[in-house]
Amino acid sequence: MGQTIIEKILSRKSGRKVQAGDIVVAKVDFVMGQDGTSPLAINAFREMGGRALFNPSRVALVIDHSAPSPTESVSNLHKLMRDFARETGCRLYDVGDGVCHQLMLESGVVGPGFLVIGADSHTCTYGALNAFATGVGSTDLAAAMISGQMWFKVPPTLKFVCHGELPPGVYSKDLILHLIGRVTADGATYMAVEFTGEAIRALSMEGRFTIANMAVEMGAKAGLMEADEKTMGWLARYTRREFAPAAPDPDAVYERVVEIDAAALEPQVARPHRVDNVVPLSEVGGLPVDEAVLGTCTNGRLEDLATAAAILRGRRVAPSVRFIVAPASRRVYLEALRDGTLETLVQAGAAVVTPGCGPCVGTHNGVPADGERVISTANRNFKGRMGNRNAEIYLASPASVAAAAVTGEITDPREFLK
Repeated sequence: MGQTIIEKILSRKSGRKVQAGDIVVAKVDFVMGQDGTSPLAINAFREMGGRALFNPSRVALVIDHSAPSPTESVSNLHKLMRDFARETGCRLYDVGDGVCHQLMLESGVVGPGFLVIGADSHTCTYGALNAFATGVGSTDLAAAMISGQMWFKVPPTLKFVCHGELPPGVYSKDLILHLIGRVTADGATYMAVEFTGEAIRALSMEGRFTIANMAVEMGAKAGLMEADEKTMGWLARYTRREFAPAAPDPDAVYERVVEIDAAALEPQVARPHRVDNVVPLSEVGGLPVDEAVLGTCTNGRLEDLATAAAILRGRRVAPSVRFIVAPASRRVYLEALRDGTLETLVQAGAAVVTPGCGPCVGTHNGVPADGERVISTANRNFKGRMGNRNAEIYLASPASVAAAAVTGEITDPREFLK
C-alpha cells in the first residue's frame, strides 16, 4: 500500500513504515514556542525535572504575540523567557524580530521531510516547505524540549486538487478561504491535508505559506505540499542544508479527495464570526469598515505588502478608516523599506507597527471599539479575536483589505486593476 506525505515523514522519524491510524513515537527536528505559550512550557519543563534541552540549537523561543510588552505582567513573562534562553542556550527571537512562523521560515531551521512542533496552532505554515509541522500544547512542548521526541496518531489525509490558475485579482487567501468554506471549520479535524494541482504549483512560496497557514482553520493537524523547484530555490536563500523531500505515492490512500476549478474563483470574504462563513466578496460589497489590518503570519510577507501598495500608490486611505500594517518580520520590514513599499503605504496613510502578532490576537496595536467593523488579512475572526467581543472581523486578501482601506467599504480589488 502506498503512502501519503505525512505517512512517509512519520515513517522516517519513527523508524518503521506506518499508515493512518498507527501510533508512533517520532523524533522531532525542531521545537518552537511563543510568548503566549512558552512561559507555561518553561514551568512544565521544570516540573518534569528538566535540566537541559535535547539540543539547544533545535529549540527556539519567540517574543511576538505581545511585542513590545503592553503590560507589567507580560514584561515579567518575557523576562522569564529571556532568562531561560540564557540558562539553556536555546535560540531567542526578541521584540521586533517578527512573527514566530515567519522567523522559522527565514532561519532555515525547517525544510522538506522535517518534523516540527510549535506551541502555536499555525505552525502548520511550514507544510508549504514539505514538512510535517503542527501545533502542540505547552506541556507537550516541554516534554519534547527534554526528550526530542513526540508521540502521534498518524492522521488520515484529505487531498485538495486545485485545477487551473487563479485569475487576476484573486489570490491565495481567496483560494484557502473558499476551501475552508467548502469543507467547513471541522471538515478536516485531525487530518493531514495535501494541497496539489496546477493552481498550487503556480503560486509563489509566499502564496503557498498562506494556504498551509490556514489548514488548521478546517481542523487539520497539518497542511502539506510537495517540494518542487520553487521550494528548493526559496530554501537556498536561507540555508545550504540538504533535505530529503517526501512525495506521495501514486497509490497512496486518501480519506477524501476534493477537486476545484481555481480559475472560476472570485475574491472571497469570511464573515463574522466563523472562518468558514465564506461568501464571494460581491455579497458583502459596500459594507463600511472602520479598520483595515494588513499583516499576521498569514499575509505579512513582502509580496502581501507589495500587493497592497500597488493599490494604494497615488491614493489615500479613507478618512473613516484606520489602516494598520504589521510586517511579518524585521527582514520583511527592511526589504519593504528598501524597495519603497512601506513608503507608499505610509504616504497613503497607513500606520506601521512593530513586526509581530499584536493586532491579530488583540493584545495591542489596533483593538477595535464596540460595534466597529474590521477587514483583516488574519486567519481568525471569532468573537473577541482582536480584543473586543463587540466588534466584527471580516477576513480577506491583502488586495481586498487595501481596496477597503481606500474606499472605506468592502470593495472588489479588481476595480483597481482595470
